[in-house]
Amino acid sequence: MKFGVNLPDYGPGATPDALADGALRVEALGYDYVMVSDHVALTPDVQHLFPAPFYDPFATLARLAGVTATVGLGTTVAILPYRHPVHTARIAANIDRFSNGRLVFGAAAGWAAQEFAVLDVPYRERGAISDEYLAAIKACWRDEVASFDGAHVSFREVRTGPLPVQRPGPPVWVGGHSNGALRRAVRLGDAWHPTSVSGDWLLGVGMPALRRIAEEQELPVPAVCPRVKLRVTPRPTGPGRLLGEGTLAQIADDLGLLQDLGARAVVLDPTYPGDRREPGRTARDLDVLETLVKEVVDVDAGSVR
Repeated sequence: MKFGVNLPDYGPGATPDALADGALRVEALGYDYVMVSDHVALTPDVQHLFPAPFYDPFATLARLAGVTATVGLGTTVAILPYRHPVHTARIAANIDRFSNGRLVFGAAAGWAAQEFAVLDVPYRERGAISDEYLAAIKACWRDEVASFDGAHVSFREVRTGPLPVQRPGPPVWVGGHSNGALRRAVRLGDAWHPTSVSGDWLLGVGMPALRRIAEEQELPVPAVCPRVKLRVTPRPTGPGRLLGEGTLAQIADDLGLLQDLGARAVVLDPTYPGDRREPGRTARDLDVLETLVKEVVDVDAGSVR
């Protein structure tokens, strides 16, 4: 099992230097991925949870591709309806080139209705748009001259180079918990990327639904690569806690559960909606991630200690 880190690309503590320094420290600690989030318009519903400034994920990853050497780089998650799929495919392929094949493309349909309104994207159609856009993106990665015909996007004979280093394209981790998101993960994803869930929900609801939908579609069950909260507490937390919340022993148990489940990767997320990201907060989060490497996870072996 690989281990990644969600590096906050927003808030007062997010600066170009802080993002580069954070990525370099994550790489030095031996983690497999540095991943960043996505918002375009910081409307009140977004700003309440993710304070300004908010750095564009693709611009951020392009810069991190130039300052890192080995760590994987990814989005957790890019909001598919916000950008034309030809544009998204092109910038993602460029980053995969700049990083010599280190990009992971995490993607989802989005949730912020006010942000959709600013971008003039129909909120109620975001699922169908996401399905088409992701299929179109994959076509652009696969073919040097791509065509696509859909209800929401169509194009003919578009030259798409440079193609990604990874063939037929970067791995796609599909986020979301709805049946539509699970169908998208089965049909178009390499992995399902659930976020901020409890162990009970994952084992009792999420995984059975994923397997059922894969069986209905007569397709393989995709890999599971969850993003879990990372919040270390001095005392054990009670029932209903999210994966990754609690004492180091509880977090070790959670990661062991994911390892036993066969998760391909887990992304550790020290961010909390609505929390202040004051200067110095990311440095403290990185200290916790270093403690995990020393006491809980063996990143070289890809396992829980």
